[in-house]
Amino acid sequence: MNKSLDQSNEAVDLDRLDLRILAALQADGRITNLKLAEAVGLSPTAVLARVQRLTRDGYILGYEARLNPLKLGAGMLVFVEILLDRTTHNVFDEFKAAVQVHPQIMECHMVAGGFDYLLKTRCADMNDYRRFAGNVLWQLPGVRETRTYAVMEEVKDSAR
Repeated sequence: MNKSLDQSNEAVDLDRLDLRILAALQADGRITNLKLAEAVGLSPTAVLARVQRLTRDGYILGYEARLNPLKLGAGMLVFVEILLDRTTHNVFDEFKAAVQVHPQIMECHMVAGGFDYLLKTRCADMNDYRRFAGNVLWQLPGVRETRTYAVMEEVKDSAR
């Protein structure tokens, strides 16, 4: 059995069938319960109960469609290092609240090292990014310095 942590940090056992269910759902989040049951060798009722438990226990966070950013006018992927001018709780809280309201900011991670946050952003092109940087990024609370890394090629993009 595989030991994992649930949201309350208590050790929980995931068995081989739980792991197979999770893998199948990652491969196809729209799989029917019947096909999922066939894929893992359980009855539909047993699979449904396991999926409900895995969701309740926080292993499954949700389901979403993966969209093509090129077709939606957001083909430019840019990572941004953010260095704050002060590292106090109120500056962190203000910064975290501010990044939530901008859809161009897809991900925001507090990191250890030479800067404070790493952002994953999407824009239409470099001109659009330049406007976004000036109007949004450089105006975020506490920002002292940014470093921008425009992605030339997405080699691997997976949430698995």
